[in-house]
Amino acid sequence: MLYENVDDAQNKLEVSGYIASREIATVIFLASATNKPVLVEGPAGVGKTELAKAVSRNLNRRLIRLQCYEGLDEARALYEWEYAKQLLYTQIVKEKIHDLIAGAGSLVEAVDCIAAQEDAFFSDRFIQTRPLLEAISSDSAVVLLIDEVDKSDPEFEAFLLELLSDFQVTIPEIGTRKAIHIPFVFLTSNNYRDMSDALKRRCIHLYIDFPEKELEMKIIRSKLPGIDERLLEKLVSAIGGVRKLGLKKSPCISETLDWAMSLIALQVDDLSSEVMRDTLNVICKYRSDAEAVKQSVDAIMDGL
Repeated sequence: MLYENVDDAQNKLEVSGYIASREIATVIFLASATNKPVLVEGPAGVGKTELAKAVSRNLNRRLIRLQCYEGLDEARALYEWEYAKQLLYTQIVKEKIHDLIAGAGSLVEAVDCIAAQEDAFFSDRFIQTRPLLEAISSDSAVVLLIDEVDKSDPEFEAFLLELLSDFQVTIPEIGTRKAIHIPFVFLTSNNYRDMSDALKRRCIHLYIDFPEKELEMKIIRSKLPGIDERLLEKLVSAIGGVRKLGLKKSPCISETLDWAMSLIALQVDDLSSEVMRDTLNVICKYRSDAEAVKQSVDAIMDGL
């Protein structure tokens, strides 16, 4: 058992630098107990990728990451044949090939002699492993992170089903490879497109939203110990007000942390409308968002 219970999972995540809600800790415990992958969805920057990294740290497992993108195929995700290496080996042993077919009485017999040795050229020594094959072939258990799976094509998503169902992959020239150790699998999605029902059935679903005020304050305290409590409460409350504006990209936890670090660097000990306007570029990533927030700064500050 990787975690004794939900409390153990929550405590170990916190020790690894990840402040998890009870819901997140419960999902991590259940995933570890059932060997089910975790599909983590939510806005960018709420800690989806960091959750996988934290589990990797507290379980002392190597993290293997596959970054997904449009056009990703099996060759980039699973394995790739090293044809140049195969050709080099063929050139080196060509005299042995002549010896092998020396006794053949016909072309058919010569081909049969060569075919009997094809396993020598379609073997692991000529395979360049990619993240998926590496994860199930590892001699020790790993954490496999399939990041931003929603950016991959539906065809690639379908390819993942065999891996997530049986923790095995099929290489046509060699056969089926089963996992030596079942990896702890995370798939993350920023809702670029909807995931299929087939994929979701194979996973435990976790949606990470913007945290409640107290949890966000706890996260910032863990990253910036010693931050002034009055400043912390005001900036987290202000971030909450900004998120209610319906921006193109609402500020996430990473932006809250960046803003806190910026205010500390500026030696600001109290948040004001003027300071907020001067530092909006830290939390707003689009000009239209910054303009919208500027118009609402006074109202946000009045609500603190």
